[in-house]
Amino acid sequence: MFEWIQEMADWLTYGIFSLEPETRLAEAVNFFIYDSVKILLLLVLVISFMGVINSYFPVDKVRNFLSRNKLYGLEFFMASAFGVVTPFCSCSSVPLFIGFVRGGIPLGVTFAFLVTSPLVNEVAIGLFVGLFGLKMTIIYVSSGVILGMTSGAILSKLRLERFLTPWVKEVLAQAAREEEEFQAEQTPFLQRLPVIRNEVFKILKGVVPYVLVGIAIGGFMHGYIPEGFFEKYLSKDNWLAVPLATVLAVPMYSNASGILPVVQVLVHKGVSIGTAIAFMMGVVGLSLPEAMLLKKVMTLKLIGIFFSVVTVCIILSGYIFNVLL
Repeated sequence: MFEWIQEMADWLTYGIFSLEPETRLAEAVNFFIYDSVKILLLLVLVISFMGVINSYFPVDKVRNFLSRNKLYGLEFFMASAFGVVTPFCSCSSVPLFIGFVRGGIPLGVTFAFLVTSPLVNEVAIGLFVGLFGLKMTIIYVSSGVILGMTSGAILSKLRLERFLTPWVKEVLAQAAREEEEFQAEQTPFLQRLPVIRNEVFKILKGVVPYVLVGIAIGGFMHGYIPEGFFEKYLSKDNWLAVPLATVLAVPMYSNASGILPVVQVLVHKGVSIGTAIAFMMGVVGLSLPEAMLLKKVMTLKLIGIFFSVVTVCIILSGYIFNVLL
């Protein structure tokens, strides 16, 4: 689906800009071009789709269904399962997260999706089977879903809606007003398009600067962090290896499928599997570019709480992996 974007990024990087292949600058620039186009395209498509859905779909019913107590955690499982079937990295998941919040889905449920989506997807599952076998894959997928559900459940108990940014609150208020107008007037779809289009531009205008800054940070990390830097710190003999791997992973930026070959190399060089997977989860679930993107929709306090809860869950998962395997 995104091959043409990669071809364009290669053409611009090595053809138009005449950068030498396999240099750090070329890798950083190529990464920035590819992810910028991909994520901006996803933003347009997802926000437009959510605009159509929000103008027709009975959001109140969905919200009530996902927030009923008798579901006993099923809403978190549904959100995590949806995260598994969406092949997005952490930054690509943010547009869907915004759409969920705008649609009135409870914040804890949206967090369950936001945690699981970058960690587990069908591409990563296929690679995981080839690299580590079926047993490891089942444990990995299960832990990713449980991690998302646990993080979402914990965050939902903290009632963090008050820490959303004023921009999100205004988007929610605007969405509520538009929903009331549509319900009252029963406006035909073609007449709704201008409102949907204006909403897309409004959200894009507010989000795009954060997207570009986040991807620029990710491109720098992708191109300039030296290979082999982490291996000497993550040996099996170091009982602090799991939390250290999780913390060291934060400046990195990649999706699960991109980091899995690195995980395989780390394991082959003596890093325990739990530590390597904790590192992978930290890379895809706790990246600085993701924090930059989330800054538009969350206050710094909420980002800190979100990252802290996910970090603790990742560290516990790493230790469990080391014990079981």
